[in-house]
Amino acid sequence: MIRAIVLLSGGMDSLVTTAIAAQECEELYFLHFSYGQRTQAKEQWCFSQIAKHYNAQAAKTVDYHWLADIGGSALTDPDIRLDEHREVPNTYVPFRNATMLCAAVAWAEVLDAKSIYIGAVEEDSSGYPDCRDSFFGAMQDLIRQGTVAGDIRVKTPVLHFNKAQIVQRGIALNAPFHYSWSCYFAEDEACGECPSCKLRQKAFLNAGIKDPILYKGQK
Repeated sequence: MIRAIVLLSGGMDSLVTTAIAAQECEELYFLHFSYGQRTQAKEQWCFSQIAKHYNAQAAKTVDYHWLADIGGSALTDPDIRLDEHREVPNTYVPFRNATMLCAAVAWAEVLDAKSIYIGAVEEDSSGYPDCRDSFFGAMQDLIRQGTVAGDIRVKTPVLHFNKAQIVQRGIALNAPFHYSWSCYFAEDEACGECPSCKLRQKAFLNAGIKDPILYKGQK
């Protein structure tokens, strides 16, 4: 039995990663994190819909509000104004992927799951340090040293895709993009102005596909 855990935020990168995992594995266990992000309610809805779509064996949401408590990110603190003109944008949540992978590894040991899928993107992203290939290589070494069997693999199938390629792969796999959400700040209609919205809009445009979600000002 090929069993895997998928870190599923509800964004389009994690959605397509889920679609890939569904092709490669027999049993999927989904993990979502509530860390005080400003669009948590919408992301939670997306997570639930995607989990149903892919017939998850189990779907858990982990309370990670301590990430909001320590602050430091425009994604969790409405008093921090978005600043894209930095080497690393202040939408970066400090060490988020590392801590989430640790939770996933713990669950994988319990389930005897041998793979953890995460929808990180290095090629066409915001330059977050915990989305780099070198970071995942270091995490793999940590897992090898710090687990009983040492054979749990972190899989990053879209890491070296650009956003348009992610859309194209998702379309090929019939991924339900209407259940995904990318906006940093809005939940009813995507703002269309934040960096994540812009990347998503450009991706669908370059892929020649109509984005199924609604943006502010659209009818």
